[in-house]
Amino acid sequence: MRKTLILSLLLIFISISSFAQRSEAGIFAGGSYYLGDLNPNKHFANMSPAFGAVYRYNFSTRWALKMNAIYGWLVGDDASAAGWDKQRNLSFRSHIMDLSSQLELNFFPYYTGSEKYVFSPYIFTGICIYNFNPKTKYEGQWVELQPLGTEGQGTTEHPSRNSYALTQLGIPFGVGLKISLSKLACLGFEWSFRKTFTDYLDDVSTTYPDPLVLAAEKGNLSAALSNRSVDVPGKPPVIAGMQRGNSATKDWYSFIGVTFTIKIIGLKDKGCRDFQQKHRYDEFEMGK
Repeated sequence: MRKTLILSLLLIFISISSFAQRSEAGIFAGGSYYLGDLNPNKHFANMSPAFGAVYRYNFSTRWALKMNAIYGWLVGDDASAAGWDKQRNLSFRSHIMDLSSQLELNFFPYYTGSEKYVFSPYIFTGICIYNFNPKTKYEGQWVELQPLGTEGQGTTEHPSRNSYALTQLGIPFGVGLKISLSKLACLGFEWSFRKTFTDYLDDVSTTYPDPLVLAAEKGNLSAALSNRSVDVPGKPPVIAGMQRGNSATKDWYSFIGVTFTIKIIGLKDKGCRDFQQKHRYDEFEMGK
């Protein structure tokens, strides 16, 4: 019984050590921005700070599994647009909390600590869950927009328009570059996109509802924030039924920045020989 227990503990320790030897953990620092009705196509517009934590498990010199937890901000404002968009006069900001799992493919053989394969571009994709909450500034205060139903969600005028969820799933994908700085440290540069399945990151999607119905059923604040074209001097305000956003396209958000990771346990020459043979990189030095 004692020998069985000792053997079991030894096998568990070996498994944990092997797992840890291929693991890296670190930080992400950079920026975030969004593409949607208040910013249809300008990359890096209204860039805001973003930061987070990174964990990577290296299956081989080509494949890795990465886990991210990133917090940032998304901002959009018609005041920086031109033409009809400026007359619409809408704006928002929202936090974005993103948890993702991504599969990475290195273009070249790479391992942190190698003296030969010291860098590689890579691509990745996976799945993410994110939380957002669009707000706008009104009379000096930041007001949450989702509970107001600014496009008539939940009213008798638009019974089929449902309130959007603030936590949803998305698809992350992007490109990056890894550089081995030492036996334990890796520096990365990454630009990623999140395909979402909502058009309401900015609280803008369809048409203007009837302000009288909105005021009666959702309150005067909802009606005031639904149509802010009335605040634009010298321009006729838009009316109910006119286009407020483009529901045919979904919103996107993006992160761009650097990662810095450290191998949790440095691989030893003897300890990595089986790994080298398995992947046919006998000459590949994985750290000393």
